[in-house]
Amino acid sequence: MTAMAADCTDILKALADRTRQRLVRALIEKDLGVNALSEQLGISQYNTSKHLRVLKQAGIVDVRADAQRREYFIAAVFRNRLDREGALLDFGCCSFRVDQLHA
Repeated sequence: MTAMAADCTDILKALADRTRQRLVRALIEKDLGVNALSEQLGISQYNTSKHLRVLKQAGIVDVRADAQRREYFIAAVFRNRLDREGALLDFGCCSFRVDQLHA
């Protein structure tokens, strides 16, 4: 399996879950920490962290430390594509219409 195929498989697996789709949609709007995401989506902090870990491993989101807090955001390569292409989140191997991800 090529590296691109493995990456694509990870991305597709990560986005197969509706909760992770909701997290991506929220992070497209604004960089957020686990607590804010949990509150906004109405899910536990534990589940939010678990889903964010999957999205991070797939390379969709990244995290930065802000003092004691961790802030999650859409990975730069995908953020740049969003800025250029609007509602299309292009992963290279596949793409998703952001406006069609479940809220």
